Amino acid sequence: MSSSFWGALGGGGVGFALGGPLGALLGALAGHVLVDREGAPFGPAPRELVFTTGLVALAAKMARSDGVVTCDEVTAFRRIVTVPPGEEQRVARLFDLAKQTSAGFEAYAGQIAAAFRDEPALLEGVLDGLFLIAAADGAVHEAEYAYLRGVAAIFGIADADFARIEARHVRRPDDPYLILGASREMADDELKRHYRRLVAENHPDREIARGLPQEAVAIATRRLSAINAAWDMIAHERGLARRLSHEPA
Repeated sequence: MSSSFWGALGGGGVGFALGGPLGALLGALAGHVLVDREGAPFGPAPRELVFTTGLVALAAKMARSDGVVTCDEVTAFRRIVTVPPGEEQRVARLFDLAKQTSAGFEAYAGQIAAAFRDEPALLEGVLDGLFLIAAADGAVHEAEYAYLRGVAAIFGIADADFARIEARHVRRPDDPYLILGASREMADDELKRHYRRLVAENHPDREIARGLPQEAVAIATRRLSAINAAWDMIAHERGLARRLSHEPA
């Protein structure tokens, strides 16, 4: 999220027609309701506003779900959410407001799902970000796992896709193939094509070209790193080239 956004919010608010619980959350932060009304002067809320505010709100609710916020989780949160110099207190206040609000995580997740219904990759990016935070202390705890399952269900993410996302953050016996959404029965050439396609679809440069915020780029960078690590393990097992051309198949 850009420093210009935070500055505008603190200085009187941004006139985006965000609405819903996320709009109410930003309105509470700014001390007014301009971001939570129809016909706001700047028009519909940009994707970066929805993505980052939604990620902060859901991360705050997840912290509340297990009752403990570890130092590792805070560090992971700060690696994902770009906090401009001098805006740390405002970000912390947004996090605290989301944690304390009476609106349940279902309301925030539902608004994000509706905003990105045509962009499932962004919904996966939000879930990836939440997994990164949850797993930062070395384990995804039971309450966090149930929470992430609930968010995924609202996002419409299928069980197989949830397992693939989970495998990027939680070690399983079949990690490499699960991370790639592949099977051991795939031939080498088929697996190479699948890997190239994943790299093309998940490369952070793609997020930059789409004008998405730094939070989305940071998540994509870590996602691509997990994909490449999984490929390296499979390539070693099969005696294949460790890295292939990153051009689409």
